[in-house]
Amino acid sequence: MATARTPAELPVLGDTPAGRGPLPRERADAARNRARVLAAAERVFARGDARQVTMDEIAREAGVGRATLYRRYPDPASIATALLDEHERRLQDRVLRGPAPLGPGAAPGERLAAFYAAMVELLERHLHLVLGAETGRARFAAGAYGFWRAHVRALLADAGTADPEVLVDSLLAPLAPEVYRHQRHDLGFPPERIAAGLGGLARRVLVSGVSGFSGECPPPTSA
Repeated sequence: MATARTPAELPVLGDTPAGRGPLPRERADAARNRARVLAAAERVFARGDARQVTMDEIAREAGVGRATLYRRYPDPASIATALLDEHERRLQDRVLRGPAPLGPGAAPGERLAAFYAAMVELLERHLHLVLGAETGRARFAAGAYGFWRAHVRALLADAGTADPEVLVDSLLAPLAPEVYRHQRHDLGFPPERIAAGLGGLARRVLVSGVSGFSGECPPPTSA
C-alpha cells in the first residue's frame, strides 16, 4: 500500500493545459497573452453560471481567436482551474508556513477549524471559479484536493483517530462547491454562520485524541 503524502510533499500547483502541474517557462509575450485571457475569463465566469461558460465567450471577451485559446486550454474548466491555482497556492503556503492556528503549532481541532474558515473565505470570493473547475468527479482529480486531503488526513492522525483514511473525505465533503452554493444562495446562510458551524464540527471531531471522536464504534449497550 502506498504511503499517503503529507502536504509538504505535494507538488506546487501551476497553470498547464492538462490542468495542474509545474509552471513552464514563458516568453514575455506569451505571459501577457495568458494574463489577458485569464482576466477576460474571470469576468465571464463572474457574470453567471460558470458551468455554462463556453470557449467562444472567453475568446470574444479576451479579443483572441479560438485557436489561440485552444493552444493553451482544452476547455473552460481548465481556464477556471488556472484562475484558481494562484488563490489555492497562497492558501497552501499559509497552511504549511503561516501562523497558527491555520499554520503549524495549534491543536488538530483548532487547525481544522481554521482551515474550514479559510476555505469558506476562498469559496465566498471565488465560488464561480470553483464551480467551473471542481464539481463532480473533477473535484477529486484536482491537485488542490489532494493537498487538502493530505492536510486533513494528517490532522486526523495527529488527533489519534482510528481510521483517518476513511474519514478524511467526509470532513472535506462540506466544502464541495455545490454544497456551499446551496447553503449560501438557496438557504441564505451567511459565510460567518457556515464557518462557525464547520468550526464547531472540527472541534468536536478532533479533540486532540483525548475524549473526542476517535473513529471507533462505541461498545454495544446492554438491554
